[in-house]
Amino acid sequence: MPEYKKVGYLTSSFKLFHLKDQNKKDFSYHYHDFHKILILLNGDITYCIEGHSYQLAPNDIVLVHAGEVHRPIIQSESPYERIIIYISPDYLKKYEKSDFDLSHCLSQAATEQSHVLRFQGSRAAKLKTAIQALDQSVNDKDFAASLHQEILFLEFMIQLNRAAMHDGIEFINDTASDEKIITVLNYLSEHLTEDISIDKLSARFFLSRSYLMHTFKDQTGYTIGNYLSTKRLLLAKDLIAEGMPITEVCYACGFKNYSTFSRAYKKSFGEAPRDSLQNLKS
Repeated sequence: MPEYKKVGYLTSSFKLFHLKDQNKKDFSYHYHDFHKILILLNGDITYCIEGHSYQLAPNDIVLVHAGEVHRPIIQSESPYERIIIYISPDYLKKYEKSDFDLSHCLSQAATEQSHVLRFQGSRAAKLKTAIQALDQSVNDKDFAASLHQEILFLEFMIQLNRAAMHDGIEFINDTASDEKIITVLNYLSEHLTEDISIDKLSARFFLSRSYLMHTFKDQTGYTIGNYLSTKRLLLAKDLIAEGMPITEVCYACGFKNYSTFSRAYKKSFGEAPRDSLQNLKS
């Protein structure tokens, strides 16, 4: 049975890449346990996130929340060039203040039900400048380069949120999605810890089993069972970090027994739940 693949590791507050693929390649669906921001520089790309598909244009900014299943589809032989930023959710929490929140753009993306921001004409000039400066910092080897890059990253996040708030950039609509599957995805997110079966979903949404299973996999890349397992494991990791006893976490996240939960957790995160707890305490 195919499973979602967790890709990339983040051991710092954030990590910045400038990547360019000259040859057309296939990317599988995957997820991260950190946030991801992608800025498209060049390429004919359709970006798929949680059942939504977006036809990107140069300078589009893609926001992928931790745990969201996604992949790019390269539509032509044009080089695929982009800036990618991995961001620790815990790092952003340091900047949740009474008068500002650097993760606002990610929250707004959920509210707008869109993952892509597009520049509007000549507005948001400061954001474009911030992107250019951040990109140039990738190869900076000068004194205090890491500190300088962090300052530039924070400037980028400030300008990104300001532009999103003041119409310098706007969230765009997806270009192709099955509204029935989007409704199913929303239901799964809201009832993640409950007992969910294909039969129950079919009855609730008046869809045949075959249509539901085939279309869900076509839109998201994987089965409903694997999708649920991935989301439950990510929730479990968060609950462990918050201090909930591990046995309670197992059942609170919808798993039927601890051994199944522990094996799945270790396969996904490379360590047993109790090891995660010990690492948090160390």
